[in-house]
Amino acid sequence: MLSIGAIIQATTPETITKKVEYTDNYYTPSAQEKTIYNLKRQELQLAVQKYFKKAIASGAIVGAGVSIVRNDSILLNDGFGRRNFNLDKKVDGETIFRLGSLSKGFTGVLASKIKNEGKLDWDDKVSDFIPGFQLGNQANSDNITLGTILSHTSGTPYHSYTNLVEAGLPLTDIAKRFKNVTPISTPGEMYSYQNAMFALSSEMMYKATGEDIATSLENNFFKPLEMCSTNMSHESLIKNKNVALPHAPRKNGWRTLKLRNSYYNAIAAGGINSSATDMAKWMQFLLGYHPEVMKESAIQEVFQPVIEIKGHNKYYHRWPGHLTSYYAYGWRIHKYSEENSKEEKTIWHHGGSVNNFRNEIALFPEDNLGICVLFNSANKVSRTVIPDLQKIIREIYNTSIEDLSLEKSDHASLLETEN
Repeated sequence: MLSIGAIIQATTPETITKKVEYTDNYYTPSAQEKTIYNLKRQELQLAVQKYFKKAIASGAIVGAGVSIVRNDSILLNDGFGRRNFNLDKKVDGETIFRLGSLSKGFTGVLASKIKNEGKLDWDDKVSDFIPGFQLGNQANSDNITLGTILSHTSGTPYHSYTNLVEAGLPLTDIAKRFKNVTPISTPGEMYSYQNAMFALSSEMMYKATGEDIATSLENNFFKPLEMCSTNMSHESLIKNKNVALPHAPRKNGWRTLKLRNSYYNAIAAGGINSSATDMAKWMQFLLGYHPEVMKESAIQEVFQPVIEIKGHNKYYHRWPGHLTSYYAYGWRIHKYSEENSKEEKTIWHHGGSVNNFRNEIALFPEDNLGICVLFNSANKVSRTVIPDLQKIIREIYNTSIEDLSLEKSDHASLLETEN
């Protein structure tokens, strides 16, 4: 029996050339290994398709854009269901969704890149970059830094002034209003999720670089990574023909909603739009496969835990094997015990919700694995989709080739192609 568990780590024929550019220790897979890779990938695609077809048939979701990467390979970037519940317009890998708070992950990575260029530091004071900013007394305000706002530890009450962000007020105006807010803790001591305060990071980066956050993200990441469908404005979104529309549940179906012009004044916190294909490229980058864009050491800084997210009431607290959760810089960091080995492992994760879009991204650094799912409806599936897909991937890639559920004709056709 040919076991593939630890032997094949999703090495792909199409990415060998790119790997040669990065290291002299590259490896050319044999014809047999290429065949195994293709069989595994096809099995994964069928299993994921089955999972989402079931969710759609049950009425749990309308549509989803899904991407899975493993090592330097994109195993899947596809769509399931409909962009519009009332029309037969299918979701595919290029369909654009609003990301909501998945945008925070981009902001944290951008801040780290600027920091590693020597233009900013995690300890830089917000008040030094934004005149008139104050939260509590002066001594308290002096301890509110880039690091505390990106980790939601500034001492601001939960979701203060999110209503002003949604109303479209400029961030500079919102910043001045924090003087009217009473802090709930000393900066750095307590986790309290905050969109408005988090978004002030873009003003700090603008002062440090001279570029607004949209330009910085485009120049630093989207262009070099060829994330061609990713954009950061309502105008760009509605001009695109391949866009998923948001949906709200109603009796016996779904109600299609309008795309709202909210959070584009706070791109850092929730104003990015993207597709499954582009999110796959983003995850490859985060796993360290594009060092020409950003050093892996600089990326790693973003994922260093800053503050523990205590309690047991969050959906991710109920994921299998969950041990502890933290917040870093625009990312949640989870520690969990792997089901079979009981080894402690890590998840870099964030969820996002805006305009009835609901999204999840998770990377498993020890396994060089990334999963992103973009939904065009608020739904319960999103709470478990990450561990559900991780389980599917684990079962397929820890199964011997003879045990795959593909039909014999599928095996034969792939063997014929690869040999």
